[in-house]
Amino acid sequence: MRQLCMPQGLSAEELPKLETLICSARSVQRGEALYRTGERFDNIYAVRSGSMKTVMTHRDGRQQVTGLRLAGEALGLDGISNDRHACSALALEDSTVCIVPYTALKSLCREIGSMQDRLHKLLGEQIVREAGQMMVLGSLCADERVAAFLLDVSERNAKRGYSSAEFNLRMTREDMGSYLGMTLETVSRTLSRFQKRGLIDTQGKHIRIIDLAGLHQV
Repeated sequence: MRQLCMPQGLSAEELPKLETLICSARSVQRGEALYRTGERFDNIYAVRSGSMKTVMTHRDGRQQVTGLRLAGEALGLDGISNDRHACSALALEDSTVCIVPYTALKSLCREIGSMQDRLHKLLGEQIVREAGQMMVLGSLCADERVAAFLLDVSERNAKRGYSSAEFNLRMTREDMGSYLGMTLETVSRTLSRFQKRGLIDTQGKHIRIIDLAGLHQV
């Protein structure tokens, strides 16, 4: 837990109280749902290993990928507003999550001010991320969208002590297209174009950023 999202900012004396609160770590197999749209909200989750995607389903059955959650990031905040999950969370690979009961977490927040501050920061980060995604979908061309996505994953990995230049992106090209408002073909062509320009190297799901400055300039 010391490397995950929730403990940041807690003192050595406060951390054991949070660790006591966490009831278990749950395994989620690739393709399995951690929770689904409309299910009762009881817990916040922290991705311990692996990665997850969040998906919303239109009333006609169409699905939209709304987010990517990497190791060390929080899941389940979408259920706070009305006690029901607004989206589904699906494992992109075999993953594990830590389960944090929300009712007990609220009690801990009242006891530990820094824990309440951390929860507020998590909520704020989600708002900022969603606002940024609206700008990506509304203002950027295809090349800019893919570049922004790769840079975002790179920066999030770096924050958690992982490589910012090389990572396995478990999202399929189709999922990337759904998330970025593009067709699968456009995503594939854009990645191929970036590779030819020497910005990145792709081998299946493995991404290596060769020219970080060039990617920023796309």
